[in-house]
Amino acid sequence: MDGKIIAIVIVIALIFLFLLKCICIVGQASGWVVECLGQYMNTWEAGLHFKVPFLYRVVKKVSLKEQVADFEPQPVITKDNVTMMVDSVVFFEVFDAKLFAYGVERPIAAIENLSATTLRNIIGSMTLDETLTSRDGINGQITAILDEATDKWGIKVNRVEVKNIQPPRSIQDAMEKQMRAEREKREAILTAEGKKQSAITLAEGEKEAAILRAEAVKQQRIREAEGEAEALLAVQRAQAESIKLINEADPSLKYIQLKQYETAEKMADGQATKIIVPSDIANLTGAVGALVDSVRQ
Repeated sequence: MDGKIIAIVIVIALIFLFLLKCICIVGQASGWVVECLGQYMNTWEAGLHFKVPFLYRVVKKVSLKEQVADFEPQPVITKDNVTMMVDSVVFFEVFDAKLFAYGVERPIAAIENLSATTLRNIIGSMTLDETLTSRDGINGQITAILDEATDKWGIKVNRVEVKNIQPPRSIQDAMEKQMRAEREKREAILTAEGKKQSAITLAEGEKEAAILRAEAVKQQRIREAEGEAEALLAVQRAQAESIKLINEADPSLKYIQLKQYETAEKMADGQATKIIVPSDIANLTGAVGALVDSVRQ
């Protein structure tokens, strides 16, 4: 009885192991290439699948995710015979697991060799300066060529990036000297331009200041002249008013004689060393009085 139970347990265990061997679970973003008796049968996608032992065989498990292949630097010769090291990075994904399994032996190595050959052909038709300044163009050309060539392998090349371009050390030294000279040239130009602008600004400032000073002097002189004119006009008006008032007041002869004496006194206060007084000043006074009388009449 114990032997039968052990035998049953063994049979059940073998059946369980057989079932486990037959059940296959394919993960997400994966594809399994299955053959039946050595011939391609199907590509299993994500999910649960049943495999018949000894008939079905999984020949390749393929990842359908986007992958990155970073290749070693490759020696490349430019159009002007400059040898430099160029390394690239290829971003690709498998869109057909069957073609990927049967299209080419060692697909990654095939992509690497194809990338290196294409890179040499493209850069070989360009000069060093063009190579250093045309990375986007190089990336686009390599991507288009690789994508077209790898379609029959079930591979989609999304993009290719030239990661690094390393010219010879002598070329790098020459380029550094050129860049240093260019920077010094730009610095000298900027310095000279700054001095020029400073001198122009200073000259314009002095010009504006001179114009403002001249305008200020002009305005001052105009105001002084206007003030003198107004003062002179006020004096003349005052004198005219004074004469008018005197005439209206009908001055007497004695007042006129008194004014003559005041005039003579002012003359005596002047700088003249000699004063000539008419001997007939009294007669002159009489004549002035007669003149006043005639004016009154």
